[in-house]
Amino acid sequence: MNISVGRETRQTRHRRRPVFAVFVVGAACVVGLHGCSSAGADLAPSTPEAAAAPLPESVTEVAGPEHGDAATPTEPTFADTEIAGIEAAGEPEQLETEALELCQRAEERLDRGETDEALAALDQAYALMLQLPGNGDGAFLQGKEDIRLLVADLIDRIYQSGRTVAATPAKSWDLEMPIVHNEHVQREIKSLTTVEREAFLAGYTRAGRYRPMILAKLEEAGLPSQLSWLPLVESWFKERAYSRASAVGIWQFISSTGLRYGLTRDAWIDERYDPEKATDAAIGYLTDLHGLFGDWPKALAGYNCGEARVQRLQRRSAGEFVDFWDLYLMLPKETRRYVPRLIAALLIIDNPAQYGVTLPEPEPPLDGATRVEIKRPVKLASLDTALGLPTGTLALLNPELRHKSTPKRSYALRVPSGQGDALLAKIGTIPEWKEPVVEYATHRVRSGETLGQIARRYRTSISAIMRSNRIKSANRIWPGQRLKIPGRAGSAPDTPPIRTSTAVDGKHTVRRGDSLHIVARRYGTSVAQLKRDNGLSSNLIHPGQVLKVGSTKTASAGTASADKRYQVSSGDTLGAIATHHGVALTSLLDVNGLTPRSRIYPGQWLTIP
Repeated sequence: MNISVGRETRQTRHRRRPVFAVFVVGAACVVGLHGCSSAGADLAPSTPEAAAAPLPESVTEVAGPEHGDAATPTEPTFADTEIAGIEAAGEPEQLETEALELCQRAEERLDRGETDEALAALDQAYALMLQLPGNGDGAFLQGKEDIRLLVADLIDRIYQSGRTVAATPAKSWDLEMPIVHNEHVQREIKSLTTVEREAFLAGYTRAGRYRPMILAKLEEAGLPSQLSWLPLVESWFKERAYSRASAVGIWQFISSTGLRYGLTRDAWIDERYDPEKATDAAIGYLTDLHGLFGDWPKALAGYNCGEARVQRLQRRSAGEFVDFWDLYLMLPKETRRYVPRLIAALLIIDNPAQYGVTLPEPEPPLDGATRVEIKRPVKLASLDTALGLPTGTLALLNPELRHKSTPKRSYALRVPSGQGDALLAKIGTIPEWKEPVVEYATHRVRSGETLGQIARRYRTSISAIMRSNRIKSANRIWPGQRLKIPGRAGSAPDTPPIRTSTAVDGKHTVRRGDSLHIVARRYGTSVAQLKRDNGLSSNLIHPGQVLKVGSTKTASAGTASADKRYQVSSGDTLGAIATHHGVALTSLLDVNGLTPRSRIYPGQWLTIP
């Protein structure tokens, strides 16, 4: 089959936001990533967990998808040969030929309706294209561009072919979703009116700040007014909501989906936190999802777990028409709750007395603000004080500011009406804010340690450690692994006080999770002493091993701490501390579980052997 590359034949879709195939970075890894997507697990957000805890409780204030069922192929799929195919390629001519052949095979698979196989082939074609020379021979430059366009066109065709209705739904001010009263909806009604009652009412109150704005934008876009309550399900209308999957803001966008729909992010600003801009992005995304699935229940499921996941389930389901309830049991647990949860919220809000609820008065809208251009970083709290505003006023008006400070560049700050001139008059008297320097310690994981234990020791969070080390799962650490531990300048890891106890017959049987450092602390001795007493040449011990712990004396933790602990001062080094206390540097390192490359911080407590 011949494939034409003509640029003039490429269709241009007229939309307010780039969608689906605009960012081509491998066929299936960019498409459908608001929620959990089988194509991009590491990017996928989740709405609050649906297990025992109420749905939105995993959303906090800022200070995975399940894999789809794999079909059993009757012949090898492109994914089966992906690594071998790419490794075999080497010369530019061979790379180009194989990439073009994969594009052709992808089109053939697409013609047969084998969408997943077509996407797998395009993934490989794009990977091969990236290996072509980026400069030099003009022929390869043109070949690289042609392959890039072929991949983009085919991806565009895949997702355009899946659309069931026009991208923009007809004007409809009524929810195009049947309001059912099945057991799933009733369960969510019970949750929202009992264990989550307080959070539900608080979210309803906060909704007053933004719902008038959201309603106006929904009406302009021709979308149902009931969608204005979607942020209640997503985030309780918390401006600084942050999920464990790094979805943020009242509409809970992850960074990749936010970027697809025009929300920018840098070191100072994250527009996903801006309710107005995020509403525009959510309307664009919801419009596209409705165009893709043809009804609101499946569109909302796609908003929650990713359109690619819903599409895949829809393709694998029998029958010409598949609605949300047909897919219900195949969806992730949190998505199974998501649509019934919105229906439940709508029912309660529409008739609160029927469910024994008295709705509070919503907060007034956040309007009447004006913009003032600021050209240097200043803390918003300092501006509140200078203008005589309640603390937090400017932070509420400018939630997109990540550090609650204006950036180190020109920025149009929202201020209450009538305060613009006063701010310009006082801005010169307010000191410039300097962002705290983030410093890192190095921690070597010991057997039995968890990220939670490490985070508590260093007074940081699990998510901060995971981000600093690009860890995708909190359970994926191993003994001996070196972790970068982030911390503000001047912060220090906590060194637990020494605990002493008496050994049974002067011996200790090593248990799972023990280390020489832990055993030494337990018996009030040092790692170096344990190694000498047991003839150990390294720090390695194993469960069941019996260690001599020498003659230990029971002492109070307070006494041991006073005698054997030293608090690091500014300018201290490990060598200087060892010399000052008359101990060997190696002993000092061993007893504190440090290495010669470890960093110490002012305020940190060290044990002196």
